[in-house]
Amino acid sequence: MRWITLLSVVAGSVMVLVVGCGSSGQAGDSGETTHKAYAPRINPADFTTKVDNKYFPLKPGTSFAYEGKKKVATVRDEMAVTHTTRQIMGVECVVVDDRVWENGKLAEETYDWYAQDKEGNVWYFGEDSKEYENGKVVSTEGSWEAGEDGAKAGIIMQAQPKVGETYRQEYYKSEAEDMAKVLDLEGSAKVPYGSFEHVLVTKEWTPLEPNLIVHKYYAPAVGNVIEVSVKGPLERIDLVDVKSTGSGKLP
Repeated sequence: MRWITLLSVVAGSVMVLVVGCGSSGQAGDSGETTHKAYAPRINPADFTTKVDNKYFPLKPGTSFAYEGKKKVATVRDEMAVTHTTRQIMGVECVVVDDRVWENGKLAEETYDWYAQDKEGNVWYFGEDSKEYENGKVVSTEGSWEAGEDGAKAGIIMQAQPKVGETYRQEYYKSEAEDMAKVLDLEGSAKVPYGSFEHVLVTKEWTPLEPNLIVHKYYAPAVGNVIEVSVKGPLERIDLVDVKSTGSGKLP
């Protein structure tokens, strides 16, 4: 269920090309034009499962609950940072269990895989995603794993975000092509869980859905607190609770 981001990072042998979007060279609806091939180089020795980026902390045993609206549905999203890891391209990744309910019924369950490089950038290595209807899996569209079938890892959160930078969060051609741009480092946010200052605001989009743009708000030491559409169907979810269960499973 991820969105998008693109940056230039050189951290030892870890590298992401700026505004790399495959080799299409097309301009997305966001106004960002892409020219260069996207070719991150992954050295497992540069990564850790200790994800302590201040805008995207993933401490095992922590769960985040969000509530809001998606089109005409009432939505609840619960994300649990588990104690489980998965090795992808030789990199040990933290497994995050993300479940979405629409009008009280399970609509999606996704296992996302993250690791942090030695510079503090949080990388996204893929997801195992399932969509449900009436309790049955009806689609696995959007699933991908870095290193498989041309899929490539991206950066979900920069170590040092800078206003104006655009970066790729994931790349699996025609399936997962999320991008992001840093809009603000001094935003503010008020949600049921609390009020926050010095908030990072990003614009996130994908060329696969050109009529949809989302803004996300990340509070220091907490993480994502708001997701709101600014183009496309009206959708918004707010952080309502954070818990530490110690088990890495949702309560």
